[in-house]
Amino acid sequence: MPPALRSLLLELFGPEINSVMVIEYSWINALHGWPLAVTRRNRIYLRFGLAHFHARPELVLHEYFHVLRQWNTGRLTLWRYVLCCLRHGYWNNPFEVEARAFAAQHSSA
Repeated sequence: MPPALRSLLLELFGPEINSVMVIEYSWINALHGWPLAVTRRNRIYLRFGLAHFHARPELVLHEYFHVLRQWNTGRLTLWRYVLCCLRHGYWNNPFEVEARAFAAQHSSA
């Protein structure tokens, strides 16, 4: 990971970032229609490799936010995520809106 990106993650999330496993070229993404990344508790599953992921700092912040502030706190569960998608659609899903806002706010820092 580029040092500046790692420093930003440490500043925003602390040493918890070290507990997140990032899995490259994951088949799990195929189950979700091939998004760039899929998250679960302590995991980020990538469609492509780390270089592709790290080249997109806003995406990195977005996905770490999902893991550390949503999944790992218990606020986000698969059931809640699916219900929110059914109610609001993917783009307006409150979990996605919150992660996008966080990433946008901090990616220009």
